[in-house]
Amino acid sequence: MESRLPILLHGFCFISLVWQISYALDSISAGQNITDGQTIVSAGGNFELGFFSPGSSNSRYVGIWYKKISAGRVVWVANRENPLNDSSGVLKLTPQGVLTLLNSTNGVVWSSNASRSAQNPIAQLLDSANFVVKEGNDNNLDDAIWQSFDHPSNSFLAGIKFGIDRAKGLDRYLTSWKTADDPSPGDFTYRLDPSGYPQLILRNRSVVQFRSGPWNGLRFSGFPQLRPNPVYSFGFVFNQNEIYYYFNILNSSVPSMLVLNENGIAQRFSWVDRTHGWIVYSSAQTDDCDSYALCGGNGNCNIATSPKCMCLTGFLPKYPSDWEFGDWSNGCVRRTELDCEGRDKFLKYTQVKVPDTRFSWFNENMNLRECERTCLRNCSCTAYSNLDIRGQGSGCLLWFGDLMDIRQFNENGQDIYVRMAASEVGGSSGNPGARKRTGIIVGTVLSTVLLLGIAVVFTKYRRDGWIFGVSHQSHSEDLDLPLFDLATIVNATNNFSEDNKLGEGGFGAVYKGVLRNGQEIAVKRLSENSRQGQVEFKNEVVYIAKLQHRNLIKILGCCMEVDEMMLIYEFLPNRSLDCFIFDEEKGVSLDWRERFTIINGIASGLLYLHRDSRLRIIHRDLKAENILLDNEMNPKISDFGLARSFGGNESEANTKRVVGTYGYMSPEYAIHGLYSIKSDVFSFGVLVLEIVSGKRNRGFSHPDSHLSLLGYAWTLFRDGQSMELVDPSIASTLNSMEVLRSIHVSLLCVQQNPRDRPEMSSVVTMLVSDSTLPHPKQPGFFSEESFSEASSSSGGPRQIYSANQMTISSVQPR
Repeated sequence: MESRLPILLHGFCFISLVWQISYALDSISAGQNITDGQTIVSAGGNFELGFFSPGSSNSRYVGIWYKKISAGRVVWVANRENPLNDSSGVLKLTPQGVLTLLNSTNGVVWSSNASRSAQNPIAQLLDSANFVVKEGNDNNLDDAIWQSFDHPSNSFLAGIKFGIDRAKGLDRYLTSWKTADDPSPGDFTYRLDPSGYPQLILRNRSVVQFRSGPWNGLRFSGFPQLRPNPVYSFGFVFNQNEIYYYFNILNSSVPSMLVLNENGIAQRFSWVDRTHGWIVYSSAQTDDCDSYALCGGNGNCNIATSPKCMCLTGFLPKYPSDWEFGDWSNGCVRRTELDCEGRDKFLKYTQVKVPDTRFSWFNENMNLRECERTCLRNCSCTAYSNLDIRGQGSGCLLWFGDLMDIRQFNENGQDIYVRMAASEVGGSSGNPGARKRTGIIVGTVLSTVLLLGIAVVFTKYRRDGWIFGVSHQSHSEDLDLPLFDLATIVNATNNFSEDNKLGEGGFGAVYKGVLRNGQEIAVKRLSENSRQGQVEFKNEVVYIAKLQHRNLIKILGCCMEVDEMMLIYEFLPNRSLDCFIFDEEKGVSLDWRERFTIINGIASGLLYLHRDSRLRIIHRDLKAENILLDNEMNPKISDFGLARSFGGNESEANTKRVVGTYGYMSPEYAIHGLYSIKSDVFSFGVLVLEIVSGKRNRGFSHPDSHLSLLGYAWTLFRDGQSMELVDPSIASTLNSMEVLRSIHVSLLCVQQNPRDRPEMSSVVTMLVSDSTLPHPKQPGFFSEESFSEASSSSGGPRQIYSANQMTISSVQPR
């Protein structure tokens, strides 16, 4: 939705400058410097480069800003994460073609890290605002040694290739400023996601806030406002080496740029004149329906209706009571299951933003009819559409599983064909207001078939005392868990080949598999002689099938055929957290920013389990091996085999069979068998200390004492030396404030008395706020001896079981 709103000064970042001296030239050569107070100006006078202080800040940065118009509007910052504290900074170009920013002690504050050395380098500020290091007079930007356009800040300018260059290893994306006075990277990123069919995704840390939808030949599916206009042209490039979006200014007197502001809003600004200044030309997010997955899976958001969310035709709210209160997040489920024998039909929806394509497959050479047949042959395929909607349309885009983040438009939407049971289609249309099918005879037949199916399944599995892994107490609840046939899993895992085995636990083995559509899966196969494994298997089905959160592993379905019991999960390529933090070589690749994102993601997942999920889950085996990492290194809590749920006002429980992993168990649980949400909080605290230090709590031995990792961390904290705990491999990437706060919060989590530990709601807040934290008391299991002494003196008959070190991993289909 376009708007022409005057922008107040508060929305901009004007800079306070010390007295500036502008070079007559637009460049510097090797050996030349730019000191604080000096600038260079592009040949046409459009942009200026030098030192500045944003807003009311006294810190100094090197940046580029508009000069002719909107003087001081910053579009790029070099040293975002490392400001200078005074005006002693010097920007140099070395003879090798590397830009370096030095402080008063000649320490390197920022460097351009050129890809190759040069013989006669020049650093030139172009009229496009691109700051380029090149070889002499070579004006071919493809040959540039380094350019600022490859490293954007929060502004997307004409000429930037917004996306990925696989050949050069570049990923060009926007990161918001932290505040209007602080250009350091904020919480929001806007980048091209290459998973499945590419689309632009805006995230708040790891949480998806908005997505553009895929490029359909004319525009991104979720941008109906993106159309030919007098201000700028635009396009999308997608080939083997590059995937990027770009725009070009049509009239040089009307500058335009897209900015990701500190509040996570992506807006396009256009310059009018000095009287009107910048105006908002368009915005990525226009209304509530642009909030990612507002209506959950298989829901359709229409801002013009009340309520905004409706289920797709043939679908019903998964939890009707939630919908009555305006909570649509759990989405919709099918009223009638698919036939999968070639008799299913497709229902056409028009003028929509097509679903999230991170879980999609595509073929550029198919026509729409071939696309339909391909989808129909694959039981997991739930919808299809054209890749390119120009003319008669071409290409094929397929979706698998739930259809996430659909919304309705009045114009410039796209067509999609959703797979339905034949009985649900008839003469219906997927458009809003279409006639709903209500057949008494059909309903009776379907009910009869459903009852017969339940009877067959019940007869088959009654000998085990449970159906689909659900106890008698809970079998009446709808799990919405798809069934895979055994032949499909056998083919996917190459008949459970040893080469496909990912690992083995007390329940059995886990295998990697590849479905016919190319989707990679992880298959947990129950061992024949594992009684313990059956209990875990039942728990997985009961709990994880009902849990949906970005930081929890996603279950795709199960297989129960002949004497086989298997769970099918998404496959995560980066496996588990322990593979990185406890490995000296791999640990280097997991820098502090990624580790802090992982810490916050785990905290968010636990908060969901403890407070926001329907069941209030206690995980009971939270450890590094059970934190899986997706292709973007986002954490997902896995393995719910030992989990338990609390209902009503229940807050803690007691057991004589203590299960879990030594090193992560809380004192009251390991010694007395008492578990509660505070048990998981303790495990979380241990995990944070392991992430920070790169050391395992279990088996940690300090050379000068018998302290556990917890005891060592606490003594360092007490003595004001917490930074000594940090893994040396990430020392160069640290944010000391985040590190110290993470250690402080973790020590609050591992205190001896569970009443002293915070709940996860407080933990999530403490990790990201600047509030004053309470002083932690001595942690549980302060020394290694304390555990064995307490265990031997407890006198109870409890059995301690250490869960096997098992991992499952996952990837989205492409």
